[in-house]
Amino acid sequence: MSTQPLPRASPPASEPEAGAAPARVRMRSDWPFFACLSILGGVYIVLIIALLLADASFTSPGHLWSALASPEIRYAIKLSLISCTITALLSLWVAVPLGYLLSRCDFPGRNLVDTVLDIPIVLPPLVIGLSLLILFQTRLGRLVESVVPVTFAIPSVILAQFSVACAFAVRTMRVSFDQLSPRSEQVALTLGCSRAQAFWLVAVPEARRGVLTAATLSWARALGEFGPILVFSGATRMRTEVLPTTVFLELSVGNIEAAVAVSLLMVAAALLVLLTLRFFGSETFFGKGIQP
Repeated sequence: MSTQPLPRASPPASEPEAGAAPARVRMRSDWPFFACLSILGGVYIVLIIALLLADASFTSPGHLWSALASPEIRYAIKLSLISCTITALLSLWVAVPLGYLLSRCDFPGRNLVDTVLDIPIVLPPLVIGLSLLILFQTRLGRLVESVVPVTFAIPSVILAQFSVACAFAVRTMRVSFDQLSPRSEQVALTLGCSRAQAFWLVAVPEARRGVLTAATLSWARALGEFGPILVFSGATRMRTEVLPTTVFLELSVGNIEAAVAVSLLMVAAALLVLLTLRFFGSETFFGKGIQP
C-alpha cells in the first residue's frame, strides 16, 4: 500500500512585534485631537480673560485711587487681610491633624466624618450663614455671647469664613498625606520616635507643600466669602465690612465704578496669593524632599 506524503503546513504568519503600531496608524496625525482639546479648554480661558478685561475697561486709575482713599474701603481692606489670615491659621490647626487622621487611621465613623466635611462645600453660603445665626440663638450660643460678642461683630466674620474655608483645607491636607508613603514614619517609629514625634518631625515636614497649599486655599476662599458674612455678620460700615461686602454695598447705592475698583483689588490679591503659591510650592524653593 503506497503512502502519500502529508502536505507540509505553511509557516504561521509573522505577528507584529509588541508595541508596534500599524503603518497606517503611525502615519495619522494627532493634531485634530489636540486641537479639539485646546478649543474646549480655550473657551473657558477666554471667558476668564474677557471678564478681567471687561472690569479693567470699566474703571480707571482715578477710580482705584478714590476707592483706596475712602476710609470705609480702607477699613474693609484691613479687616479682610486680618480676618483671612486668622482664618487660614485656624484652618491649618484643624486641617493638618484631621487630614492626617483621615489618611492614616481607620477609626469608627470615619466615613461619616468624611461626609460631614463635604457639607460646608456643597451647602449654599446663605444656608451656612443662617445656620450660624440660629446656632448663636440657642442656649449655648447665648452663653458664648454673654462672654464674647460674636453675632454682627468681628468674631462673626472670622467664624463665617472659617466655617467654609476649613473644609477646603482639610480636603487638601488629606490628599497631601494620601500621596505620602508612611514608610518614613514607620522607620522613625522603629528608631525610637513616638507617634507624636513621627507626626511632627517626619509627616508634617514631608507634607509642607500641602500645608502651604491648604493655607493659601483657605486664605483665598475666606477672602471671597460673602453669603455667610452677609447673614451672620451683617453689612455694617466700619464694623463688619469686608471687601465682598463693600462690593455689595457699592452696587446697592449704584456706585458701580467703586464696586469694580474693589473687585479689581480682590483680583490683584488673588493673583498675588496664587503667584506666591506657585513660587514657594515649587521644587526650586522646597527642594526634592525625602524620597521613600
